[in-house]
Amino acid sequence: MAFQQVNIVVASKQAELLSDELMEIGALSTAIEDAYAGTDKEQPIFDEPNEPSAEIWEQSLIIAMFDEAADIKQALALLPPALQVAEADYKITSIEDQDWVKLTQSQFDPIHVSDRLWITPTWHEAPQDGAINIELDPGLAFGTGSHPTTFLCLRWLDANMPVGATVLDYGCGSGILAITAAKLGASQVVGVDIDKQAIRASHDNAVQNNVNIEVYLPDAQPEGQFDVVVANILANPLRILGQMLSGRVKDGGQIVLSGILEEQVEEISALYQQWFDMQTATIHDGWACLFGKKRA
Repeated sequence: MAFQQVNIVVASKQAELLSDELMEIGALSTAIEDAYAGTDKEQPIFDEPNEPSAEIWEQSLIIAMFDEAADIKQALALLPPALQVAEADYKITSIEDQDWVKLTQSQFDPIHVSDRLWITPTWHEAPQDGAINIELDPGLAFGTGSHPTTFLCLRWLDANMPVGATVLDYGCGSGILAITAAKLGASQVVGVDIDKQAIRASHDNAVQNNVNIEVYLPDAQPEGQFDVVVANILANPLRILGQMLSGRVKDGGQIVLSGILEEQVEEISALYQQWFDMQTATIHDGWACLFGKKRA
């Protein structure tokens, strides 16, 4: 089955309303993107929990999919007067039917973390004999290794985690960091997340990788301290959870923090300096990874 894709550039304040109206007049799906994505005018916007975004894109691109038999011009004429789209403001392209599963899979190649560590989707063969290979498919829970924050944490674990260490992965998402710690030789690994979907994904991914990790919602997590605590979340929860996270690290143990924008490094590092000897942050694509050793 083929489809028609309609690209419409609109003022961002109208984008959500127009997207909803397109669904009402027969669109099979809609998506909203920055109209300037991939250009010098692109506007990266990063929202945090409980903090409303202070800005929106200047212009939005709505991508709407219609059945191949739909009369797009007639359908758009049904939009409310305030949302009418001029013919010059939209573009229609034909999308041929494809094996969408294979197409999606083709977009995810193995991720080379280090000389000995790879993250590989299950439909790929392990790219390097003898390497530590984490089998992980893209899914609903955050964390496949492709995002800079996850990648930085993986690199830290690979280079610095002592064999036999106990590890807490706070905000475990897909379980990728917890699973990696287990494969790198941790003696105990605990993952914690507020999302039940993440708990399920972490458990399933651990089974896929033949490792044993314990995964809990925050209210059910076990007490105790760890040699290494990793928290790949965002700056706002890292601010709120600072004292709690520091309390989960043994004296002389290490903390690894990510999900931090480069411009937030100084503030978050100063906060955790209360408990840790913080080291120089590692930066990748505008994101930072902080780490430090807990003082006795």
